Amino acid sequence: MYNFAPLKLYKMKENRHFLDYIQTTIRRDWKEPAMTDYDDGGEFTYGEMAERIARIHVLFKAIGLKKGDKVALCGRNSSHWAIAMLATVSYEAVAVSIMDAFTPESIYALVKHSDARVFMVGDVVWKNLKEEELNQVDAIICQNTLELYFGKNNDIKNAHASWDKLFTVEYPKGFDPTKVTYATDNFDEPAIINYTSGSTGDPKGVVLTHRNISSNVTFGQDKIPNQAGWSVVSMLPLAHMFGLTFEFLYQLAGGCHVYFLNRTPSPQVLLKALSEVHPYMILTVPLVIEKIFKKSIFPAIQKPLVKVLWHLPGINKVIRRKVYDKLMQAFGGNLKYLIIGGAALNHEVEKCLKQIKFPYCVGYGMTECAPLIAYTPWEHFKIRSCGKVVDRMQVKVDSENPQKVVGEIMVKGESVMNGYYKNQAATDAIFTEDGWMKTGDLGVIDADGNIFIRGRNKNMILSGNGQNIYPEEIEDKVNNMPYVIESVVVSRGGNLVALVYADTAAIKKETTHTPQEIMDMNCVKVNKLIPRYCKISSFELVEQEFAKTPKKSIKRFLYS
Repeated sequence: MYNFAPLKLYKMKENRHFLDYIQTTIRRDWKEPAMTDYDDGGEFTYGEMAERIARIHVLFKAIGLKKGDKVALCGRNSSHWAIAMLATVSYEAVAVSIMDAFTPESIYALVKHSDARVFMVGDVVWKNLKEEELNQVDAIICQNTLELYFGKNNDIKNAHASWDKLFTVEYPKGFDPTKVTYATDNFDEPAIINYTSGSTGDPKGVVLTHRNISSNVTFGQDKIPNQAGWSVVSMLPLAHMFGLTFEFLYQLAGGCHVYFLNRTPSPQVLLKALSEVHPYMILTVPLVIEKIFKKSIFPAIQKPLVKVLWHLPGINKVIRRKVYDKLMQAFGGNLKYLIIGGAALNHEVEKCLKQIKFPYCVGYGMTECAPLIAYTPWEHFKIRSCGKVVDRMQVKVDSENPQKVVGEIMVKGESVMNGYYKNQAATDAIFTEDGWMKTGDLGVIDADGNIFIRGRNKNMILSGNGQNIYPEEIEDKVNNMPYVIESVVVSRGGNLVALVYADTAAIKKETTHTPQEIMDMNCVKVNKLIPRYCKISSFELVEQEFAKTPKKSIKRFLYS
Protein backbone atom coordinates (compact mmCIF):
# COMPACT_ATOMS: atom_id res chain seq x y z
CA MET A 1 0.00 0.00 0.00
CA TYR A 2 1.16 3.50 -0.84
CA ASN A 3 0.45 6.29 1.61
CA PHE A 4 -0.02 9.91 0.51
CA ALA A 5 -0.26 12.89 2.85
CA PRO A 6 -0.73 16.55 1.82
CA LEU A 7 2.37 18.09 0.22
CA LYS A 8 4.19 20.39 2.69
CA LEU A 9 4.94 23.17 0.19
CA TYR A 10 3.06 25.69 2.36
CA LYS A 11 2.14 26.10 5.99
CA MET A 12 -1.11 24.25 6.55
CA LYS A 13 -3.75 26.37 8.30
CA GLU A 14 -4.84 25.15 11.72
CA ASN A 15 -8.43 23.96 11.85
CA ARG A 16 -10.72 26.89 12.71
CA HIS A 17 -14.28 26.36 13.94
CA PHE A 18 -16.80 27.08 11.21
CA LEU A 19 -19.00 28.99 13.68
CA ASP A 20 -16.04 31.23 14.52
CA TYR A 21 -15.83 32.17 10.83
CA ILE A 22 -19.58 32.82 10.68
CA GLN A 23 -19.85 34.88 13.87
CA THR A 24 -16.93 37.01 12.63
CA THR A 25 -18.71 37.53 9.32
CA ILE A 26 -21.99 38.43 11.03
CA ARG A 27 -20.32 41.12 13.13
CA ARG A 28 -18.43 42.53 10.14
CA ASP A 29 -21.18 42.35 7.51
CA TRP A 30 -24.21 43.00 9.72
CA LYS A 31 -26.15 44.96 7.10
CA GLU A 32 -25.02 43.01 4.04
CA PRO A 33 -27.22 40.39 2.32
CA ALA A 34 -26.53 36.84 3.50
CA MET A 35 -29.17 34.72 1.77
CA THR A 36 -32.05 35.06 -0.66
CA ASP A 37 -34.73 32.58 -1.69
CA TYR A 38 -34.47 32.98 -5.45
CA ASP A 39 -37.91 31.50 -6.11
CA ASP A 40 -39.89 33.86 -3.87
CA GLY A 41 -37.48 36.73 -3.19
CA GLY A 42 -37.32 36.34 0.60
CA GLU A 43 -34.04 37.79 1.87
CA PHE A 44 -32.02 38.01 5.09
CA THR A 45 -29.08 40.25 5.85
CA TYR A 46 -26.39 38.83 8.12
CA GLY A 47 -27.90 40.80 11.00
CA GLU A 48 -31.44 39.57 10.31
CA MET A 49 -30.13 36.03 10.05
CA ALA A 50 -28.36 36.36 13.42
CA GLU A 51 -31.47 37.77 15.11
CA ARG A 52 -33.65 34.93 13.81
CA ILE A 53 -31.07 32.42 15.07
CA ALA A 54 -31.25 34.11 18.48
CA ARG A 55 -35.05 33.93 18.45
CA ILE A 56 -34.92 30.20 17.71
CA HIS A 57 -32.43 29.79 20.58
CA VAL A 58 -34.97 31.41 22.92
CA LEU A 59 -37.67 29.11 21.56
CA PHE A 60 -35.48 26.02 22.06
CA LYS A 61 -34.74 27.08 25.63
CA ALA A 62 -38.43 27.72 26.33
CA ILE A 63 -39.49 24.24 25.25
CA GLY A 64 -36.69 22.61 27.25
CA LEU A 65 -34.26 21.59 24.51
CA LYS A 66 -30.80 20.78 25.90
CA LYS A 67 -27.26 20.60 24.57
CA GLY A 68 -26.81 17.36 22.64
CA ASP A 69 -30.54 16.89 21.93
CA LYS A 70 -31.48 16.09 18.35
CA VAL A 71 -33.39 18.43 16.04
CA ALA A 72 -34.56 16.84 12.79
CA LEU A 73 -34.67 19.14 9.73
CA CYS A 74 -36.64 18.35 6.60
CA GLY A 75 -37.64 20.88 3.98
CA ARG A 76 -36.88 22.24 0.55
CA ASN A 77 -33.75 24.35 0.09
CA SER A 78 -34.43 27.77 1.58
CA SER A 79 -33.09 30.44 3.91
CA HIS A 80 -35.47 29.07 6.56
CA TRP A 81 -33.88 25.59 6.39
CA ALA A 82 -30.42 27.17 6.50
CA ILE A 83 -31.20 29.33 9.52
CA ALA A 84 -32.86 26.43 11.37
CA MET A 85 -29.70 24.40 10.84
CA LEU A 86 -27.40 27.21 12.05
CA ALA A 87 -29.66 27.82 15.05
CA THR A 88 -29.50 24.14 15.97
CA VAL A 89 -25.73 23.68 15.81
CA SER A 90 -24.96 27.05 17.43
CA TYR A 91 -27.31 26.06 20.29
CA GLU A 92 -25.07 22.94 20.58
CA ALA A 93 -27.93 20.64 19.71
CA VAL A 94 -27.42 18.05 16.95
CA ALA A 95 -28.98 18.76 13.54
CA VAL A 96 -30.49 15.69 11.85
CA SER A 97 -30.67 16.43 8.12
CA ILE A 98 -33.27 14.47 6.16
CA MET A 99 -33.82 14.83 2.42
CA ASP A 100 -37.18 16.35 1.53
CA ALA A 101 -37.25 13.97 -1.45
CA PHE A 102 -37.57 10.95 0.87
CA THR A 103 -40.99 9.31 1.10
CA PRO A 104 -43.20 10.16 4.10
CA GLU A 105 -42.60 6.64 5.44
CA SER A 106 -38.83 7.16 5.28
CA ILE A 107 -39.11 10.57 6.98
CA TYR A 108 -41.15 9.08 9.82
CA ALA A 109 -38.65 6.24 10.25
CA LEU A 110 -35.59 8.52 10.24
CA VAL A 111 -37.05 11.05 12.67
CA LYS A 112 -37.75 8.14 15.02
CA HIS A 113 -34.38 6.46 14.47
CA SER A 114 -32.52 9.71 15.18
CA ASP A 115 -34.21 10.14 18.60
CA ALA A 116 -35.09 13.70 17.60
CA ARG A 117 -36.87 15.74 20.29
CA VAL A 118 -37.85 18.50 17.87
CA PHE A 119 -38.84 18.25 14.20
CA MET A 120 -38.43 21.47 12.18
CA VAL A 121 -40.22 20.93 8.88
CA GLY A 122 -40.80 23.01 5.77
CA ASP A 123 -44.39 24.01 5.03
CA VAL A 124 -44.44 22.25 1.65
CA VAL A 125 -43.13 18.97 3.09
CA TRP A 126 -45.55 19.15 6.01
CA LYS A 127 -48.56 19.01 3.65
CA ASN A 128 -47.68 15.38 2.86
CA LEU A 129 -47.02 14.25 6.45
CA LYS A 130 -49.30 13.02 9.22
CA GLU A 131 -48.95 14.36 12.75
CA GLU A 132 -49.89 11.03 14.35
CA GLU A 133 -46.90 9.33 12.70
CA LEU A 134 -44.50 11.74 14.45
CA ASN A 135 -45.93 11.89 17.96
CA GLN A 136 -42.72 10.50 19.48
CA VAL A 137 -41.15 14.00 19.22
CA ASP A 138 -41.85 16.75 21.76
CA ALA A 139 -42.56 19.45 19.19
CA ILE A 140 -43.07 19.94 15.47
CA ILE A 141 -42.21 23.47 14.33
CA CYS A 142 -42.62 25.08 10.91
CA GLN A 143 -39.25 26.22 9.53
CA ASN A 144 -40.85 29.07 7.61
CA THR A 145 -43.06 30.70 10.27
CA LEU A 146 -41.87 29.02 13.52
CA GLU A 147 -45.54 28.06 14.05
CA LEU A 148 -46.09 25.11 16.41
CA TYR A 149 -47.65 22.28 14.39
CA PHE A 150 -47.58 19.87 17.34
CA GLY A 151 -46.77 20.09 21.05
CA LYS A 152 -46.58 16.95 23.14
CA ASN A 153 -47.93 18.59 26.29
CA ASN A 154 -49.32 21.84 27.65
CA ASP A 155 -45.91 22.97 28.94
CA ILE A 156 -44.55 23.02 25.39
CA LYS A 157 -47.68 24.67 24.02
CA ASN A 158 -47.57 27.36 26.69
CA ALA A 159 -43.83 27.88 26.21
CA HIS A 160 -44.32 28.35 22.48
CA ALA A 161 -47.15 30.81 23.06
CA SER A 162 -44.88 33.03 25.16
CA TRP A 163 -41.50 32.61 23.48
CA ASP A 164 -41.71 35.84 21.48
CA LYS A 165 -42.18 37.80 24.70
CA LEU A 166 -39.30 35.87 26.26
CA PHE A 167 -37.05 37.14 23.46
CA THR A 168 -37.95 40.73 24.41
CA VAL A 169 -37.16 39.96 28.03
CA GLU A 170 -33.79 38.44 27.16
CA TYR A 171 -32.88 41.29 24.77
CA PRO A 172 -34.69 44.36 26.18
CA LYS A 173 -32.53 46.79 24.19
CA GLY A 174 -32.71 44.81 20.96
CA PHE A 175 -30.29 42.44 19.26
CA ASP A 176 -27.00 43.75 17.87
CA PRO A 177 -23.63 42.38 16.63
CA THR A 178 -22.07 42.35 20.11
CA LYS A 179 -24.51 39.65 21.19
CA VAL A 180 -23.40 37.16 18.52
CA THR A 181 -21.29 34.67 20.44
CA TYR A 182 -21.33 31.00 19.49
CA ALA A 183 -19.56 28.12 21.25
CA THR A 184 -16.36 27.16 19.43
CA ASP A 185 -14.70 24.87 22.00
CA ASN A 186 -16.74 21.81 21.05
CA PHE A 187 -14.72 20.43 18.11
CA ASP A 188 -15.27 16.79 19.05
CA GLU A 189 -18.97 17.02 19.85
CA PRO A 190 -21.52 15.82 17.23
CA ALA A 191 -22.90 18.62 15.06
CA ILE A 192 -24.89 16.73 12.43
CA ILE A 193 -26.40 13.34 11.80
CA ASN A 194 -26.68 13.23 8.02
CA TYR A 195 -28.87 10.49 6.61
CA THR A 196 -27.18 9.52 3.38
CA SER A 197 -28.98 9.12 0.10
CA GLY A 198 -26.63 6.43 -1.14
CA SER A 199 -27.20 4.66 -4.46
CA THR A 200 -26.69 1.20 -2.95
CA GLY A 201 -29.46 0.76 -0.39
CA ASP A 202 -31.01 2.07 2.83
CA PRO A 203 -29.86 5.39 4.32
CA LYS A 204 -27.47 5.42 7.27
CA GLY A 205 -27.02 8.19 9.83
CA VAL A 206 -23.51 9.64 9.45
CA VAL A 207 -22.37 11.30 12.70
CA LEU A 208 -20.24 14.34 11.88
CA THR A 209 -18.54 16.49 14.49
CA HIS A 210 -17.88 20.22 14.55
CA ARG A 211 -14.24 19.29 13.78
CA ASN A 212 -15.22 17.39 10.61
CA ILE A 213 -17.21 20.31 9.21
CA SER A 214 -14.70 22.92 10.36
CA SER A 215 -11.84 21.16 8.58
CA ASN A 216 -13.75 21.42 5.30
CA VAL A 217 -14.70 25.08 5.81
CA THR A 218 -11.14 25.95 6.86
CA PHE A 219 -9.76 24.26 3.74
CA GLY A 220 -12.19 26.22 1.56
CA GLN A 221 -11.33 29.55 3.14
CA ASP A 222 -7.60 28.80 2.97
CA LYS A 223 -7.36 27.44 -0.58
CA ILE A 224 -10.43 28.96 -2.31
CA PRO A 225 -10.90 32.26 -0.45
CA ASN A 226 -14.10 34.19 -1.09
CA GLN A 227 -15.32 37.57 0.11
CA ALA A 228 -18.25 39.84 0.85
CA GLY A 229 -20.03 41.02 -2.29
CA TRP A 230 -19.59 37.75 -4.14
CA SER A 231 -22.70 35.71 -4.96
CA VAL A 232 -23.41 32.02 -5.43
CA VAL A 233 -26.45 29.97 -6.53
CA SER A 234 -27.19 27.03 -4.22
CA MET A 235 -28.71 24.24 -6.31
CA LEU A 236 -27.53 21.12 -4.45
CA PRO A 237 -29.63 19.70 -1.59
CA LEU A 238 -28.79 21.39 1.71
CA ALA A 239 -29.55 18.07 3.39
CA HIS A 240 -26.54 16.64 1.54
CA MET A 241 -23.05 17.49 2.78
CA PHE A 242 -21.69 18.80 -0.56
CA GLY A 243 -24.43 21.44 -0.71
CA LEU A 244 -24.51 22.12 3.04
CA THR A 245 -20.78 22.63 3.48
CA PHE A 246 -19.72 24.32 0.25
CA GLU A 247 -22.82 26.09 -1.05
CA PHE A 248 -23.78 27.38 2.39
CA LEU A 249 -21.41 27.22 5.40
CA TYR A 250 -18.21 27.96 3.48
CA GLN A 251 -19.96 30.78 1.61
CA LEU A 252 -21.20 32.46 4.80
CA ALA A 253 -17.76 32.02 6.34
CA GLY A 254 -16.44 34.46 3.72
CA GLY A 255 -19.40 36.86 3.75
CA CYS A 256 -20.91 35.81 0.41
CA HIS A 257 -24.53 36.17 -0.68
CA VAL A 258 -26.25 32.79 -1.21
CA TYR A 259 -29.27 32.44 -3.51
CA PHE A 260 -31.23 29.26 -2.76
CA LEU A 261 -33.11 27.39 -5.48
CA ASN A 262 -35.82 25.50 -3.62
CA ARG A 263 -35.88 22.53 -5.98
CA THR A 264 -33.57 20.83 -8.46
CA PRO A 265 -33.77 23.12 -11.50
CA SER A 266 -34.09 22.27 -15.16
CA PRO A 267 -31.17 23.52 -17.29
CA GLN A 268 -33.36 26.40 -18.51
CA VAL A 269 -34.29 27.55 -14.98
CA LEU A 270 -30.71 27.15 -13.80
CA LEU A 271 -29.25 29.18 -16.67
CA LYS A 272 -31.81 31.94 -16.01
CA ALA A 273 -30.78 32.07 -12.34
CA LEU A 274 -27.08 32.12 -13.23
CA SER A 275 -27.58 34.97 -15.70
CA GLU A 276 -29.31 37.05 -13.02
CA VAL A 277 -27.11 36.23 -10.01
CA HIS A 278 -23.70 36.22 -11.80
CA PRO A 279 -22.11 33.72 -9.37
CA TYR A 280 -18.37 33.61 -8.77
CA MET A 281 -18.56 29.83 -8.18
CA ILE A 282 -20.74 26.97 -9.37
CA LEU A 283 -20.77 23.66 -7.52
CA THR A 284 -22.68 20.98 -9.33
CA VAL A 285 -22.89 17.34 -10.34
CA PRO A 286 -21.83 16.02 -13.77
CA LEU A 287 -25.41 15.45 -14.93
CA VAL A 288 -26.14 19.20 -15.00
CA ILE A 289 -22.98 20.10 -16.95
CA GLU A 290 -23.44 17.22 -19.37
CA LYS A 291 -27.01 18.28 -20.16
CA ILE A 292 -25.87 21.83 -20.89
CA PHE A 293 -23.10 20.54 -23.17
CA LYS A 294 -25.38 18.17 -25.06
CA LYS A 295 -27.93 20.93 -25.69
CA SER A 296 -25.78 23.99 -26.23
CA ILE A 297 -22.14 23.14 -26.93
CA PHE A 298 -21.79 19.82 -28.73
CA PRO A 299 -24.29 20.58 -31.55
CA ALA A 300 -22.15 23.59 -32.51
CA ILE A 301 -18.65 22.07 -32.26
CA GLN A 302 -19.59 18.78 -33.92
CA LYS A 303 -20.44 20.41 -37.25
CA PRO A 304 -18.01 19.13 -39.92
CA LEU A 305 -16.28 22.48 -40.56
CA VAL A 306 -15.98 23.33 -36.87
CA LYS A 307 -14.53 19.87 -36.12
CA VAL A 308 -11.74 20.57 -38.61
CA LEU A 309 -11.07 24.11 -37.39
CA TRP A 310 -11.12 22.91 -33.77
CA HIS A 311 -7.76 21.17 -34.28
CA LEU A 312 -6.21 23.55 -36.83
CA PRO A 313 -3.28 25.48 -35.25
CA GLY A 314 -3.94 29.21 -34.95
CA ILE A 315 -7.59 29.30 -35.91
CA ASN A 316 -8.44 26.75 -33.21
CA LYS A 317 -7.65 29.36 -30.54
CA VAL A 318 -10.29 31.67 -32.02
CA ILE A 319 -12.90 28.89 -32.22
CA ARG A 320 -12.21 27.65 -28.71
CA ARG A 321 -12.31 31.17 -27.33
CA LYS A 322 -15.79 31.63 -28.79
CA VAL A 323 -16.95 28.44 -27.07
CA TYR A 324 -15.33 29.62 -23.83
CA ASP A 325 -17.11 32.98 -24.05
CA LYS A 326 -20.45 31.35 -24.83
CA LEU A 327 -20.15 29.02 -21.84
CA MET A 328 -18.92 31.78 -19.53
CA GLN A 329 -21.90 33.97 -20.50
CA ALA A 330 -24.28 31.05 -19.93
CA PHE A 331 -22.87 30.73 -16.39
CA GLY A 332 -23.40 34.41 -15.62
CA GLY A 333 -20.17 35.95 -16.89
CA ASN A 334 -18.46 36.24 -13.50
CA LEU A 335 -17.34 32.65 -12.92
CA LYS A 336 -14.01 31.98 -11.23
CA TYR A 337 -14.56 28.33 -10.25
CA LEU A 338 -16.63 25.49 -11.68
CA ILE A 339 -16.32 22.64 -9.18
CA ILE A 340 -17.87 19.29 -10.11
CA GLY A 341 -18.40 16.38 -7.73
CA GLY A 342 -20.58 13.41 -6.90
CA ALA A 343 -19.65 11.23 -9.90
CA ALA A 344 -17.24 10.97 -12.81
CA LEU A 345 -17.53 13.64 -15.50
CA ASN A 346 -18.13 12.48 -19.06
CA HIS A 347 -14.77 12.24 -20.83
CA GLU A 348 -15.81 14.21 -23.94
CA VAL A 349 -17.25 17.01 -21.83
CA GLU A 350 -14.11 17.18 -19.69
CA LYS A 351 -11.81 17.13 -22.71
CA CYS A 352 -13.68 20.09 -24.19
CA LEU A 353 -13.52 22.02 -20.90
CA LYS A 354 -9.77 21.42 -20.77
CA GLN A 355 -9.24 22.44 -24.40
CA ILE A 356 -11.02 25.78 -23.97
CA LYS A 357 -9.12 26.35 -20.66
CA PHE A 358 -12.31 26.73 -18.66
CA PRO A 359 -11.83 27.18 -14.87
CA TYR A 360 -13.18 23.75 -13.92
CA CYS A 361 -12.03 20.92 -11.70
CA VAL A 362 -13.47 17.67 -10.38
CA GLY A 363 -13.37 17.08 -6.64
CA TYR A 364 -13.81 13.92 -4.62
CA GLY A 365 -15.67 13.40 -1.38
CA MET A 366 -18.32 11.52 0.51
CA THR A 367 -20.81 12.27 3.25
CA GLU A 368 -18.62 10.41 5.75
CA CYS A 369 -15.90 13.08 5.24
CA ALA A 370 -18.18 16.12 5.49
CA PRO A 371 -17.58 15.78 2.44
CA LEU A 372 -14.19 16.68 0.96
CA ILE A 373 -11.36 14.19 0.36
CA ALA A 374 -9.57 15.59 -2.68
CA TYR A 375 -9.40 18.86 -4.60
CA THR A 376 -6.90 20.69 -6.82
CA PRO A 377 -7.33 24.26 -8.17
CA TRP A 378 -8.27 24.31 -11.83
CA GLU A 379 -4.95 25.84 -12.88
CA HIS A 380 -3.12 22.69 -11.70
CA PHE A 381 -5.89 20.14 -12.11
CA LYS A 382 -4.96 16.95 -14.01
CA ILE A 383 -7.59 15.76 -16.47
CA ARG A 384 -9.53 12.59 -15.52
CA SER A 385 -8.35 12.86 -11.93
CA CYS A 386 -10.34 14.15 -8.96
CA GLY A 387 -7.52 16.15 -7.41
CA LYS A 388 -5.11 15.58 -4.52
CA VAL A 389 -5.87 14.85 -0.89
CA VAL A 390 -6.88 17.95 1.08
CA ASP A 391 -5.34 19.43 4.22
CA ARG A 392 -5.52 17.52 7.50
CA MET A 393 -6.34 14.31 5.61
CA GLN A 394 -4.39 11.28 4.39
CA VAL A 395 -5.22 8.80 1.65
CA LYS A 396 -3.87 5.43 0.58
CA VAL A 397 -4.76 2.73 -1.92
CA ASP A 398 -5.06 -0.89 -0.84
CA SER A 399 -2.94 -2.32 -3.66
CA GLU A 400 0.49 -3.85 -4.16
CA ASN A 401 1.21 -1.14 -6.75
CA PRO A 402 -1.08 1.86 -6.11
CA GLN A 403 0.16 3.77 -9.16
CA LYS A 404 -0.84 1.03 -11.59
CA VAL A 405 -2.97 -1.62 -9.87
CA VAL A 406 -6.46 -0.61 -8.81
CA GLY A 407 -7.28 -0.93 -5.11
CA GLU A 408 -9.74 0.44 -2.59
CA ILE A 409 -9.18 4.05 -1.58
CA MET A 410 -8.84 4.57 2.20
CA VAL A 411 -8.75 7.81 4.18
CA LYS A 412 -7.86 9.08 7.64
CA GLY A 413 -7.91 12.57 9.14
CA GLU A 414 -9.87 15.42 10.69
CA SER A 415 -12.75 15.27 8.22
CA VAL A 416 -13.58 11.61 8.86
CA MET A 417 -16.86 10.88 10.69
CA ASN A 418 -17.27 9.35 14.14
CA GLY A 419 -19.38 6.52 12.76
CA TYR A 420 -22.97 5.60 11.90
CA TYR A 421 -25.66 6.48 14.43
CA LYS A 422 -26.88 3.42 16.34
CA ASN A 423 -25.26 1.13 13.77
CA GLN A 424 -22.09 -0.31 15.27
CA ALA A 425 -21.95 -3.14 12.74
CA ALA A 426 -21.80 -0.72 9.81
CA THR A 427 -19.26 1.44 11.67
CA ASP A 428 -17.00 -1.56 12.38
CA ALA A 429 -17.28 -2.68 8.76
CA ILE A 430 -16.11 0.63 7.28
CA PHE A 431 -13.08 1.16 9.55
CA THR A 432 -9.90 -0.92 9.64
CA GLU A 433 -8.35 -1.90 12.97
CA ASP A 434 -5.74 0.85 12.62
CA GLY A 435 -8.32 3.59 11.97
CA TRP A 436 -8.43 3.93 8.17
CA MET A 437 -11.87 4.39 6.66
CA LYS A 438 -12.70 2.35 3.58
CA THR A 439 -14.40 4.55 0.98
CA GLY A 440 -15.75 1.75 -1.19
CA ASP A 441 -14.20 3.51 -4.20
CA LEU A 442 -11.59 1.85 -6.37
CA GLY A 443 -8.72 3.75 -7.92
CA VAL A 444 -5.04 4.54 -8.29
CA ILE A 445 -2.82 7.47 -7.24
CA ASP A 446 -0.05 8.74 -9.51
CA ALA A 447 3.43 9.77 -8.38
CA ASP A 448 2.27 13.39 -7.91
CA GLY A 449 -0.60 12.40 -5.62
CA ASN A 450 -3.44 12.80 -8.14
CA ILE A 451 -6.32 10.42 -7.38
CA PHE A 452 -8.00 8.57 -10.25
CA ILE A 453 -11.25 6.74 -9.47
CA ARG A 454 -12.07 3.69 -11.53
CA GLY A 455 -15.41 2.79 -9.97
CA ARG A 456 -17.26 1.59 -6.90
CA ASN A 457 -16.23 -1.60 -5.13
CA LYS A 458 -19.83 -2.83 -5.07
CA ASN A 459 -20.31 -2.08 -8.78
CA MET A 460 -17.25 -3.97 -10.03
CA ILE A 461 -18.07 -6.93 -12.28
CA LEU A 462 -15.76 -9.95 -12.47
CA SER A 463 -15.55 -11.29 -16.04
CA GLY A 464 -15.48 -14.99 -16.93
CA ASN A 465 -11.69 -14.89 -17.39
CA GLY A 466 -11.08 -13.12 -14.08
CA GLN A 467 -10.79 -9.55 -15.37
CA ASN A 468 -12.11 -6.69 -13.21
CA ILE A 469 -14.68 -4.65 -15.15
CA TYR A 470 -15.65 -1.17 -13.98
CA PRO A 471 -19.08 -0.38 -15.48
CA GLU A 472 -18.66 3.38 -14.96
CA GLU A 473 -15.81 3.42 -17.51
CA ILE A 474 -17.97 1.67 -20.10
CA GLU A 475 -20.94 3.94 -19.38
CA ASP A 476 -18.74 6.92 -20.11
CA LYS A 477 -18.32 5.61 -23.67
CA VAL A 478 -21.99 4.64 -24.02
CA ASN A 479 -23.16 8.09 -22.93
CA ASN A 480 -21.15 9.68 -25.76
CA MET A 481 -23.10 7.74 -28.40
CA PRO A 482 -25.75 9.51 -30.52
CA TYR A 483 -29.15 9.95 -28.84
CA VAL A 484 -28.05 8.33 -25.55
CA ILE A 485 -29.15 10.37 -22.53
CA GLU A 486 -27.90 8.05 -19.77
CA SER A 487 -27.02 4.40 -19.21
CA VAL A 488 -26.30 1.66 -16.70
CA VAL A 489 -24.13 -1.37 -17.54
CA VAL A 490 -25.14 -4.61 -15.81
CA SER A 491 -24.16 -8.29 -15.95
CA ARG A 492 -26.78 -10.77 -17.13
CA GLY A 493 -26.08 -14.46 -17.56
CA GLY A 494 -22.35 -13.81 -17.94
CA ASN A 495 -22.90 -11.08 -20.56
CA LEU A 496 -22.68 -7.31 -20.22
CA VAL A 497 -25.82 -5.40 -21.15
CA ALA A 498 -26.14 -1.62 -21.45
CA LEU A 499 -29.49 -0.36 -20.22
CA VAL A 500 -30.07 2.86 -22.13
CA TYR A 501 -32.47 5.75 -21.72
CA ALA A 502 -32.49 7.36 -25.17
CA ASP A 503 -33.90 10.47 -26.81
CA THR A 504 -36.44 8.48 -28.82
CA ALA A 505 -38.36 11.60 -29.87
CA ALA A 506 -35.25 13.01 -31.56
CA ILE A 507 -34.52 9.66 -33.23
CA LYS A 508 -37.99 9.53 -34.77
CA LYS A 509 -37.77 13.16 -35.85
CA GLU A 510 -34.23 13.16 -37.25
CA THR A 511 -33.67 9.64 -38.67
CA THR A 512 -35.41 6.88 -40.60
CA HIS A 513 -34.21 4.23 -38.15
CA THR A 514 -36.03 2.84 -35.14
CA PRO A 515 -34.61 3.62 -31.70
CA GLN A 516 -33.45 0.01 -31.31
CA GLU A 517 -31.66 0.09 -34.69
CA ILE A 518 -29.79 3.23 -33.60
CA MET A 519 -28.84 1.55 -30.31
CA ASP A 520 -27.64 -1.56 -32.15
CA MET A 521 -25.34 0.64 -34.24
CA ASN A 522 -24.16 2.38 -31.08
CA CYS A 523 -23.35 -1.00 -29.55
CA VAL A 524 -21.03 -1.79 -32.46
CA LYS A 525 -19.29 1.58 -32.09
CA VAL A 526 -18.79 1.22 -28.34
CA ASN A 527 -17.33 -2.26 -28.67
CA LYS A 528 -14.62 -0.86 -30.93
CA LEU A 529 -13.58 1.51 -28.13
CA ILE A 530 -13.27 -0.94 -25.23
CA PRO A 531 -11.21 -4.10 -24.49
CA ARG A 532 -12.50 -7.45 -25.69
CA TYR A 533 -13.14 -8.76 -22.17
CA CYS A 534 -15.74 -6.03 -21.50
CA LYS A 535 -17.67 -6.12 -24.77
CA ILE A 536 -21.35 -5.17 -24.60
CA SER A 537 -23.68 -7.90 -25.85
CA SER A 538 -26.62 -5.55 -26.43
CA PHE A 539 -28.13 -2.14 -25.80
CA GLU A 540 -31.49 -2.51 -24.06
CA LEU A 541 -33.83 0.49 -24.19
CA VAL A 542 -35.63 1.61 -21.05
CA GLU A 543 -38.74 3.76 -21.24
CA GLN A 544 -37.95 6.34 -18.58
CA GLU A 545 -34.90 7.91 -17.02
CA PHE A 546 -33.21 6.01 -14.21
CA ALA A 547 -34.24 6.56 -10.60
CA LYS A 548 -31.76 8.81 -8.82
CA THR A 549 -30.77 9.97 -5.38
CA PRO A 550 -31.30 13.65 -4.54
CA LYS A 551 -27.69 14.35 -5.50
CA LYS A 552 -28.44 12.84 -8.96
CA SER A 553 -26.54 9.56 -8.68
CA ILE A 554 -28.33 6.65 -10.36
CA LYS A 555 -29.71 4.10 -7.90
CA ARG A 556 -27.79 1.26 -9.49
CA PHE A 557 -29.04 -1.38 -7.07
CA LEU A 558 -32.50 -1.10 -8.66
CA TYR A 559 -31.15 -2.32 -12.02
CA SER A 560 -28.60 -4.98 -11.13
